[in-house]
Amino acid sequence: MADMGAFREAVTAWAAGGPGGPAHELAARLSVRVVVLLEGPSDAAAVGALAGGRGRDLAAEGVCVLPMGGAMNVGRFAGLLGPAGLGLRLTGLCDERERPYYARGWERAGAAQHGFFVCAADLEDELIRALGVTRVAELVRAEGDLRALQTFLRQPAQRGRTAQQQLRRFLGTKKGRKIHYGRVLVEALGPDRAPAPLDGLLASL
Repeated sequence: MADMGAFREAVTAWAAGGPGGPAHELAARLSVRVVVLLEGPSDAAAVGALAGGRGRDLAAEGVCVLPMGGAMNVGRFAGLLGPAGLGLRLTGLCDERERPYYARGWERAGAAQHGFFVCAADLEDELIRALGVTRVAELVRAEGDLRALQTFLRQPAQRGRTAQQQLRRFLGTKKGRKIHYGRVLVEALGPDRAPAPLDGLLASL
């Protein structure tokens, strides 16, 4: 039985130059109605954790959460999936520095211009500010990463940075860490304390 993962794979292959037929077929079979375009898997982990905390099954609701492998790919994905392509509603979450990519992608795809949500710096920064650095440090300890954090903080490059900036940088220093903490930090916040961009995204679905 086809699932939303198969649709994501079909769309990714299509965006890479493959045929669009499988994506069209799966979109119809799964009754896909909305695609959430995200830069990468850490954002997807956070969205999934918040949806789960609120008792929602996005795939069952016809919502595809799609990490694109980089914000610069948004124009390609938006064109294939939006009004000029599969005709699906688009939304997304991006960092402030990525806003121009999303705005151009939405415009070229003929999508509603305010259909995506923007983090002040990035999602990790939003989550750290919402929890506070003390609580995030406690979670790092609980997840067994305290020694790695202490080693990281001794690096000369970290001198002069705020504790929030240091934690934000730390989350991106090892492959898979941002994905893991995307889920951990959202779960620690609970379903009612999500940062505004993440909360707005889920509420729009």
